[in-house]
Amino acid sequence: MGEKSTLADTTGRIARIVEDGHKRNDLEWEKCRLVLSSDRLVVVTNDDQRHIEVDSITAVKSRSGLGGDGEGYLSVQVGSDVDILAPTVEGFGDSLYSAVLDQRTVLIKHPALKGGVVQDTGWDRGRIKIGDGTVDLAVSTGSFVEVEVSDVGTVERAEKSVGGETRDVVEIEHTVDGTSVETHVSGARRDANVLFEFLRRETATETDVDLDDDERAVLMALYSGVSPFEIPDFVDLEIDRVEQIYDGLLESGLLREVRTRRSVSLLPRGRNIATEEMAEQ
Repeated sequence: MGEKSTLADTTGRIARIVEDGHKRNDLEWEKCRLVLSSDRLVVVTNDDQRHIEVDSITAVKSRSGLGGDGEGYLSVQVGSDVDILAPTVEGFGDSLYSAVLDQRTVLIKHPALKGGVVQDTGWDRGRIKIGDGTVDLAVSTGSFVEVEVSDVGTVERAEKSVGGETRDVVEIEHTVDGTSVETHVSGARRDANVLFEFLRRETATETDVDLDDDERAVLMALYSGVSPFEIPDFVDLEIDRVEQIYDGLLESGLLREVRTRRSVSLLPRGRNIATEEMAEQ
């Protein structure tokens, strides 16, 4: 492992699912030891020891149970081969994403949107780091953007014009001081894909909730950055009615209560619904 520090050292299982670009029909699991450093993943089985350079990893994805067993897996692609890993330690996946993404140079636009409104913000160079439940972006201007993974409402991947070039962009919706913002990150295709996969694991995507007109109005007002205390006047509703709506949205998992009587903020799922409602206006 050289002088590089060890990020993770655990046991698990490994199976080749794609070989030379061809999907294999049967999974042949092998018990293994997984030793990960910032530059290398070593896979040790009874018959072999493989050294995988982190820079050679082209894709990492979190996968649900294979065959309906409910267990979590990671797929790791190197060239035209894809292996499935089933580590015994749950945090191994975060360590692997960190090894692939940490200190990668990216372009950052923050905020690209604020309260659903496009901002006049340019692209700046920066570096990415995976923290403890966060994506940390150090911008060359001296600013710092911390995205809490659990706070991400939506994450999208797109090709956009950046500096006159078509580049891969990851669009991350989250909050800053209670206001919905979008932070856009552009990087090499491999880095953009891995960042997207890392964030989408935790993204709240369920938006199938029945809301009446008053509830929609309150949700969109909060999404736009209106203070919870100003909502009654803003949407022209009685205070008691707004309190009733807050109770319902709290029970639906769309809001969280910041303090009693009564400040609230949208949860990721609530922001998803507000985004859809505004798009339909």
